[in-house]
Amino acid sequence: MLARLSAVFLGSLLAIPLAAQQRAVEYDVAFPHAEQHEARVTATFRGAPAGQLLHVRMSRSSPGRYAIHSFAKNVYDVSAVDGHGRALAITRPDPHGWDIARGDGTVRVSYTVFGDRTDGTYLGVDHSHAHINMPALFMWARGMDTAPIRLTLHPRAGWRIATQLVPTGDSTVFTAPNLQWFMDSPVEVGPVTFRIWSDSSGGRKSTWRLAVHHLGTEAQVDTFATMAKKVVAEEVAAWGAPAGYDFGTYTFLADYLPWDFGDGMEHRNSTVITSRRSLATATERRANLTTLSHEFFHSWNVERLRPRSLEPFDFERENMSGELWFAEGFTNYFDNLFVRRAGYYTDDEYAAVVANPVSTVITAPGRAHFSAVGMSMQAPFVDAAVSIDPTNRGNTFISYYTYGSALGLALDLTLRDRYNLTLEDYMRAMWRAYGQYQTKALAPARPYTLVDLRRVLGDVTHDSAFANDFFRRYVEGQQAPDFARLLATVGFQLVHSGAGKPFFGASMDDDSSRVFINWTSENGSAWPAGISAGDLVYSIDGEATPSVAALSAIIDRHKVGDVITVDLLQRGERRKVSVTLRESPAMTVTTFEKAGIPVTDAVRAHRDAWLRSRVAP
Repeated sequence: MLARLSAVFLGSLLAIPLAAQQRAVEYDVAFPHAEQHEARVTATFRGAPAGQLLHVRMSRSSPGRYAIHSFAKNVYDVSAVDGHGRALAITRPDPHGWDIARGDGTVRVSYTVFGDRTDGTYLGVDHSHAHINMPALFMWARGMDTAPIRLTLHPRAGWRIATQLVPTGDSTVFTAPNLQWFMDSPVEVGPVTFRIWSDSSGGRKSTWRLAVHHLGTEAQVDTFATMAKKVVAEEVAAWGAPAGYDFGTYTFLADYLPWDFGDGMEHRNSTVITSRRSLATATERRANLTTLSHEFFHSWNVERLRPRSLEPFDFERENMSGELWFAEGFTNYFDNLFVRRAGYYTDDEYAAVVANPVSTVITAPGRAHFSAVGMSMQAPFVDAAVSIDPTNRGNTFISYYTYGSALGLALDLTLRDRYNLTLEDYMRAMWRAYGQYQTKALAPARPYTLVDLRRVLGDVTHDSAFANDFFRRYVEGQQAPDFARLLATVGFQLVHSGAGKPFFGASMDDDSSRVFINWTSENGSAWPAGISAGDLVYSIDGEATPSVAALSAIIDRHKVGDVITVDLLQRGERRKVSVTLRESPAMTVTTFEKAGIPVTDAVRAHRDAWLRSRVAP
């Protein structure tokens, strides 16, 4: 299979005009000081665009991440020579670029990169492996976006290579057709354990590779691979066919290591999944499986079925999209649904999973400030973005993952109840209209807009008035769907679990016999009384509050509507303020069975149609 894929790729290169073939990029990567978290790179640019200088850059953003980053901060020991080894002059036009004299038309740049973070965005190098997100490691040159790329890796003894990059006859050499595709192709180099399976669903053969780097046993990988196969099968069944991987193979790059940072990052034919959780227990395996389910769904939704606002991806700025509630949020809805269909949640457990996005969208104060579209546009400020000044996100922001997940649930249950359709019908219609069309350069040919999402919903339901109303009220507007009624159609009860309970409404920490206020919620009791971040609470009604537990115990003894006196220090001023206790907005979701509500045959059938497996035994 690997040899055939290489031949296909080389054949495609032969079809490229001679002038374009002469323009090429080669990367050579070694790890001589892996223990010190260093990678040494040589980048060779051949046939560079005419001009006196070659503009070489490190990226400022990374596919799947929406905030700005500064990968150049970890680059040092930069030098450049021409094709004959003669030194070339280098100047720095800005912190993220190097301008290099072109010399004889070939520019060879050598440099070192420090990387000690294993996740979906950065570079992680140590004695055990090299975990490579391409924008964090590789310089690229303006004007050479379409040049074919060749990557040579020099793994340490015992290391294996896992990547979606196109293999060659040499196990350490890989190729990519262009810069966009290369930058979207992460690499894991280390003691990788592979589990590989294939299927011909949808009329084409597809292969999946689970590449695991962990500290556990082979048996644990076998167990997890069985779980992954079931989820993959459920997702393929829901879409009707695999997404159509560019070279027939999809790769899960999974690092489950104690020093990892938890993350999941989608790519066109692969995903990076990192976690400090191991594969040792059923609880850990299921949590890891949910991330795998989410990222694999992206091979359809966001990688090929892609918003116009993200295509093509710009490596030099933030990438803002108003459609992340659909691209990320709907994916977030489906990830746990497929884990349930695969048999790894009970109905009661799945009800608890559903409760989080539903209760958040209903009760969080952020919905008063932004719609689902507006929350999506906040991604450049919240998606691994770094700043040192405080924000008010506790009151103004709901994650587009959470918001979109709740809207996905609401739309799915609405389509089932009102039109005898499903959210999968809608996703497949979007796929037929947009996702299935890809360019010869291996990129989405028909990226969609918000208008397209609304129009296709109208087409699927044959009810444009409904589609317009749903988007006006819940997507572009800030109303919350009637979750209680919708959940009842499948035998789930939405319960106001906070009814009658007082709610102070603050994030707090212990602070040397006092309570430190991190922030207060607009819908709580403390916020309207003027209590805010940085305040120190000494007592309530004269009773000392030496800890958060003590403060909470005092609140719990009161009733909603009671007025309490809070003694606090606020920006250097000792004050006493009156606080009227509001009711807790907390909500939970339970099955009718757990709530003691009779379940009719119709409701049971409706739930079964929603949650049952779609894969034939």
